[in-house]
Amino acid sequence: MLRALIVFCTLTSLVFSVQAEEYPSFQELVDATEENGTLVPPPGIYSGPVTLDYPITIDGKGKVTIDAGGNGSVIYVDTDGTVIRNLHLTNSGNSHNDIDSGIQVRGNFNVIKDNVIDNCLFGVNLQQSENNIVRRNTISSKDVDLGMRGDSVRLWYSFHNKITDNIIRDSRDMVIWYSADNEIARNDSRGGRYSLHFMYSRFNDVNANHYENNSVGIFLMYSDGVILRNNYIAYANGATGVGIGFKETSDVEISNNKILYCATGMYIDISPYDPDTTNRIHDNTIAFTNIAIDFLNDWKGNIFERNSFKGNQTQIAVSGGKTANRNMWKGNYWDDYEGFDQDNNGIGDKPYELFGYADRIWMDIPPAKFLKGTPVMAVIDFLERLAPFSTPNVLVKDESPLMSAPEAKKVIL
Repeated sequence: MLRALIVFCTLTSLVFSVQAEEYPSFQELVDATEENGTLVPPPGIYSGPVTLDYPITIDGKGKVTIDAGGNGSVIYVDTDGTVIRNLHLTNSGNSHNDIDSGIQVRGNFNVIKDNVIDNCLFGVNLQQSENNIVRRNTISSKDVDLGMRGDSVRLWYSFHNKITDNIIRDSRDMVIWYSADNEIARNDSRGGRYSLHFMYSRFNDVNANHYENNSVGIFLMYSDGVILRNNYIAYANGATGVGIGFKETSDVEISNNKILYCATGMYIDISPYDPDTTNRIHDNTIAFTNIAIDFLNDWKGNIFERNSFKGNQTQIAVSGGKTANRNMWKGNYWDDYEGFDQDNNGIGDKPYELFGYADRIWMDIPPAKFLKGTPVMAVIDFLERLAPFSTPNVLVKDESPLMSAPEAKKVIL
C-alpha cells in the first residue's frame, strides 16, 4: 500500500510538472521587465516558480495565474520594494523543510496584496524581513490532514510588518517567531489549528481579527508586551480548545475581546513570568465556555477588571486544589452572582465569592474531569454545598461585582 501511494504521488507530481511546463514561463516576463518597472501580464496561466531579485510591480488584474507545477515556492522575493498584487498563485511544492509557499519574502518594504493563494503548502513566509505589507489576500493550504498543512502566514525574525485584512481558510497556523512590532489586524481565519501563535515575539499588536472554528484562538508563549484587543474568537473546541492562552508571558494587555463557545476561554500558565510586571485583562466577554478561565497553578500578577462572565459551565478552575485569589478581581460581571444592589449604584452589596466544592475533585485529579457535568458530580456538589465535609477553597473574590454586563467599548481599528 505504501509503495503504491509513493508511486501515485510521484506520478501526480510529474503530471503537474508536465502541465506547468506547457504554460508560458512567467520568469521570462519578469526578466524582460526593467528595475522599478511595472509588469501587467496578458491574461492567462503561466508556469512558475518565479524569482524576483530586483524591485518591480506585478499586477495580474485578477486575470493571471502562476502555477508552480508542484515544485518549490510559486514566487520567491529576494529584494526590497516589490509589489505583487491581483495574482492567483497555486500548486507549490510539498516540502516543509523548504517552506514551499505561495510567496516567500527575504526583503523589506514589499507589498503583497489582493492575491489568491491556494493549493500551496504555506501561504506567505517572511524571514528576516521588515516593513512589508501582506493585505487582503485569500489563503488556503493543501488538501491534507490538519497537522500536515503549512502555515497561512509565517514570520521568522521579522519586524514592523503589517498582516491585515486577509481571509484564511483551512491552513494550519499563523505563526510569529522571534518577531516584534508587527501589526496583525482584521484577518478572518477559520478551519485551522492555531489562528495565531506567538513564540518569543514581543510588542506585537493584534486588533479586530475574526477567529472561528479553529482548534486554538490565540496563544502567546514567552511573548511579552503583546496587545490583544477587539478580537472575536469562537468555537475553539476539542481536547485542547482554548480561546486565548499564555505561557510564561508578561506585560500583556487583553481588552474588549469576545471569547464565545470555546472549551476553555483563557488558559494561564505561569503568567506573568516576570515578577515585576502584570497582565491586564479587562472589558472582555467570556461566554458559553466549559471553563471560562483555567489556571495551571496558583499564580499571581493578573488584573481582571470589567470582564463579563456569562453562561459558562465553570467560571474559574485552578489545578492542584489552589486558588486564583492572589490575582486582582475588580468590577467584573458574574451571571451567577447571588446578591442585591440596594443602593442602585450598579455594584453588588456584597462581594462575589466562588468556592471550590465538588469541582475540586477534577481540579486535583485530572482524569476525574471525565465525570465533569455528570449527575453524580452534581449530587456530590449539592451535598458539599449543603454540608461541606471539608473547607472549600475560595477560588475568586470580587469585592465590587457588577450587577449588569458593561457595554462593549467602541472598536478602534
